[in-house]
Amino acid sequence: MARYGLGLAAGRLAPNAGWPVGTFAANVGGGLLMGLLVGWLAFRGGAQQEMVRLFAAVGVLGGFTTFSSYSLEAVQMIERRQIGLAAAYVIGSVVLAIAALFVGLMVARRAFGVPA
Repeated sequence: MARYGLGLAAGRLAPNAGWPVGTFAANVGGGLLMGLLVGWLAFRGGAQQEMVRLFAAVGVLGGFTTFSSYSLEAVQMIERRQIGLAAAYVIGSVVLAIAALFVGLMVARRAFGVPA
């Protein structure tokens, strides 16, 4: 539901983007949330850490982010001969999702008093 809602909101905010904004936002936002979660679990997870990790990281964030949609949208751009756009989407998605995860991890470390 969250992924669907994000897709609708992204479509309204950027209707003529020419870019799959919803999937891009889900994957980059999911990276940020994963970093926050991993940082929290590493330093404050407690006894239920594995159960929380499985539920939140694998279940919730695994369903929120979407590699299959990302792949399909990249292929569709290539088929439309939008090679530059496809390359920017593929590279930008990966680089920004990893950067967002790193930012989330740093924020979590600072929030829980652990040196970066």
